[in-house]
Amino acid sequence: MSYTFHLGRFKETYEELEPLYRQHYKEMTDRLEADGIPCSPYAPRLDEYIKAGDGGWLLTFVLRSEGKAVGYSNVYITNDMHNGDLIAQEDTIFVLKDHRNGVGKKLVKVILEELRERGVKRVSVSALTDLRVAKLWKRMGFKEAAIQMLYTF
Repeated sequence: MSYTFHLGRFKETYEELEPLYRQHYKEMTDRLEADGIPCSPYAPRLDEYIKAGDGGWLLTFVLRSEGKAVGYSNVYITNDMHNGDLIAQEDTIFVLKDHRNGVGKKLVKVILEELRERGVKRVSVSALTDLRVAKLWKRMGFKEAAIQMLYTF
């Protein structure tokens, strides 16, 4: 199976990616709720995503197989408030289950190369939907730098 990677804008890719966004959210909330963490219904703030994409500080990467979207990632870019370094924060990385065969690693490599070319100094990611993905990121050179905790009301 061959794959292509495309860097686009959120508003240009939203319609194509919306079913994947919805599926990713369901997988994430199913995992969190199984751990006793309640989640609100899916209701993305599209105006904010579009604003960020149009402003150039939200990058949307699309993974396609035979012309059909099978994965994506949204990554925010900003300046570190402490030193001004250009940094990135993953919002989402998702690949459909039928395509989880190593192509996610390739998607991450594409993302990292783009961020490197833009001068990004650090990238933060969170293993939220599937905690096992943290092992993959460690093998790719990511370092555990924090522990993320959630408190719910």
